[in-house]
Amino acid sequence: MTTDQKPAGFELFLLGGVELRGSPDASGKLLAQSKAVALIAFLALSPARRFQRRDTLVGLLWPELDQARARADLRKTVHNIRSLLGADVIESRGDDELAIPARALWCDVDEFIVTADAGRLAHALELYRGDLMPGFFLRDCVEFERWLEGERAGVSERFVAASWAMAVAFEGEQHYTKAGHWARRAVRHAWNNERVLRRVLSMLDRIGDRAGAMKLFDEFSTRLSADLGVRPSRETMDLVEQIRAR
Repeated sequence: MTTDQKPAGFELFLLGGVELRGSPDASGKLLAQSKAVALIAFLALSPARRFQRRDTLVGLLWPELDQARARADLRKTVHNIRSLLGADVIESRGDDELAIPARALWCDVDEFIVTADAGRLAHALELYRGDLMPGFFLRDCVEFERWLEGERAGVSERFVAASWAMAVAFEGEQHYTKAGHWARRAVRHAWNNERVLRRVLSMLDRIGDRAGAMKLFDEFSTRLSADLGVRPSRETMDLVEQIRAR
């Protein structure tokens, strides 16, 4: 669903933070309930907004409770969401499945993925305000955290790919300053990916910004050492020496 097709109701923003637009009063009350936010996010990010089984949801969000209590808490959470956002925001299919239809709740992640995959890079990169749900955490919900980390990684990979594609496009048009800007954004977002780093260093070398390439490598190397205690690979070092020699 694209921007000009947003539903008339609520808009969910998960990139760079969690925000719900449509009613300040309802949004404030809902965002204070972490399990409700987690449930909405999980249903909104389900591929093609597919229905999810209640057993899956209680396992993700209430793993510490027995089945009866967990399902009761799920029913209460669904009731609270519907009371704040409308009865149609969460659909039921039978007694065991729930979904959030796209027509009821627009989500920036949906549009980011659609536009990035369609090659509408400028719009996709404009939508990307930061990591998916940064800082959001549910205590003792290991499976939910594992799911969220996977979603974050997928969104991050798309951002890196879109940034690199934008850099390549600007290089082809000989807009070298813009090409360098997006190349740097790609590598700084994928700071521990040396394959991306080598691509960016090679581009900066091609467009004549060798000082910028060395500065970026130093930044990358310092962070790699501080965070992981390792040094860049031999392949990366060989490329750096070639650039320095020029």
